[in-house]
Amino acid sequence: MARDPDTIEREIVKAREALASTLDQLGEKASPKRLADNAKTTLRTKFDDPKVKFPLIGVGVLVAALLVRKLFR
Repeated sequence: MARDPDTIEREIVKAREALASTLDQLGEKASPKRLADNAKTTLRTKFDDPKVKFPLIGVGVLVAALLVRKLFR
């Protein structure tokens, strides 16, 4: 039995709307700005941890001291 053309058309419109919505959601998730913001937030959170922050400061001071020593030697 053949389906009603109006019903088929409504189903096509619904499918298009659902596809457009899905594509919008994927575009939002894959946005370079959003990905960069998430990476920046993650790094800031990690660097705020004292177990990471203080050793990095120590390494920075050590590298600076070695560079100064090498320049004035």
